[in-house]
Amino acid sequence: MTMNTFDCDLLVVGAGSGGVRASRMAAARGARVIFAEGGALGGTCVNLGCIPKKLYSHAAHCRDLFEESVGFGWSRGAPSFDWHTLKTRRAAEIARLNAVYDGLLANAGVRLVRGWARLVGAHAVAVRDESGVEQRFTARHILLATGGRPQVPAGAGADSAVTSDDMFDLHPFPRRLLVVGGGYIACEFASIFTGLGSEVTLVHRGPRLLRGFDEEVAAFAAVEMQKKGLTVRLNATVVDVQRLGGAQVVRLSDGAALEADTMLHAVGRQPFTEGLGLESLGITLHADGTVPVDAGFRTAVPSVHAIGDLVGHKALTPVALAEAMALVDRLFGDGTRPPIDYDTVATAVFTHPNIGTVGKSEERARKDHGNVRIFRAEFKALKHTLSDSTERTLIKMVVDAATDRVLGMHMVGADAGEVIQGFAVAVQAGLTKAQIDRTIGIHPTVAEEFVTMREPVR
Repeated sequence: MTMNTFDCDLLVVGAGSGGVRASRMAAARGARVIFAEGGALGGTCVNLGCIPKKLYSHAAHCRDLFEESVGFGWSRGAPSFDWHTLKTRRAAEIARLNAVYDGLLANAGVRLVRGWARLVGAHAVAVRDESGVEQRFTARHILLATGGRPQVPAGAGADSAVTSDDMFDLHPFPRRLLVVGGGYIACEFASIFTGLGSEVTLVHRGPRLLRGFDEEVAAFAAVEMQKKGLTVRLNATVVDVQRLGGAQVVRLSDGAALEADTMLHAVGRQPFTEGLGLESLGITLHADGTVPVDAGFRTAVPSVHAIGDLVGHKALTPVALAEAMALVDRLFGDGTRPPIDYDTVATAVFTHPNIGTVGKSEERARKDHGNVRIFRAEFKALKHTLSDSTERTLIKMVVDAATDRVLGMHMVGADAGEVIQGFAVAVQAGLTKAQIDRTIGIHPTVAEEFVTMREPVR
C-alpha cells in the first residue's frame, strides 16, 4: 500500500492533552489527520484531573482566606459553603473547555470520529460508535494516546468505594471522608475535602506519604496537612467495612474503627489499554501495564506509536504535550527537536499547603552523585505573621558538591508550583549554586529565599 492510498497520514486514538496536541501540530505541518475519541474531549486533565482538581483546590483555600482575613482587620459573619454551586460552576467550565478543544481540532482541519477505537492491523483502526456501527480507517501512522485511569478498588469495602473520577460529583457532600492511599492523588483529595469542610481520615499502608518525593519534603508536608485538620493513619489498612444506615463503619488493621459517608480508594492509576487490540499485533505490555516504546515513541510495530500516561515516563500533562511535539517533529518535521530531559521535569502537588519540586530529591542525588550539599530554610511566611495561622514554609536546594550544579529545588508552601516553575529553568539549564547566589531577590517574597541561602545545613 502506498502512502497516498491511506485514508490519513496520522490516526490518533485518545483526545487527551497529548493526542490533541499531536493531531493539531501534525495537521499544521500538512498531514491528513483523523482523530478517534468516544469520551469527552480533553482527556483526564480537562475532565477528571488537573483542571477540576485545581478549581476545587482554590475553593478549599477560600476557607483559610476567610479565617486569616481577621488578623488583617476584616470582620465577617460565618461563611457557608454550597457544594452544589461549586459542582455546577465547575461543570460549566469543563463544558466550555470541551467546546474549545472541539474548535481547536476543527480549526486545524482534523477530522474527528466519535467512537471507541481498536487496532485491526499495523495500519488499520476500527472505530465503533455508541450505536454499534463500526467504521474502518487506514493510516500511515497510528498514535495511541489513551492515557490512564484509576486502579479499580480492591479488598475490604471495595464494592462501595469510589475512585478519584467520582469525587467531583459526589452526592451528597461527604461530611466524613475516608481516603485510602498515600500518593499525590490521595493527599490532594484529602487536603481539598478537609478545606471544604469534611472530616477526613487518610489511611496508608506504608510508613510515609508521597513515596518518590524528597523524604524531608514529604514529611514536612504531612505535618502541615495535619495542621489543617486532616487525620493521617500510617502503617494501616482497611480490614472490614460494614454498612450502618447511610454510613460505612470501617475497621483498620491497627485496631481503629471509624465511620465514613464516602470511602475513596486512591491507590494508583493504570494505563488505559483495554480494547485497543495490542496483543493481536504482537505488542506486549510491561509488567505495570505500560506500552513499551523506543526513544522515538515507536512500539514493537513501527507504524504504531504511543505517548503520555500510556508509556509511563511521567504521568503529567506537560510531559504528554512534550512527547507529542517530539513525535510530530520526527514524523512530519525535520527531526531536530532535542530529546526530553525527564530528570528536570517540574511538578506540583496541590495539597494544602502546595508542594513544588524540580530535579532530584536529596536521596536520589546522593545515590547518583555521592557528595552533595543541602541548603534548607524553614519559616513562617510574612502573610501569616498577622493571622493566627501556624502554617510554615520549607524551601530546599540540592547541589552537587563536585560541580556546584543545582540538582534539585523543592518547596512546601503557598503557590509552591508557581515559584518552582520559574526555578525549573535554572535546574534544566544546569545553573550552579554560585549563579543562583548572584541573582538578586525580590523583597519581600517567599521565592527570594532561594537566592539568599548561603550556608549548607549538611
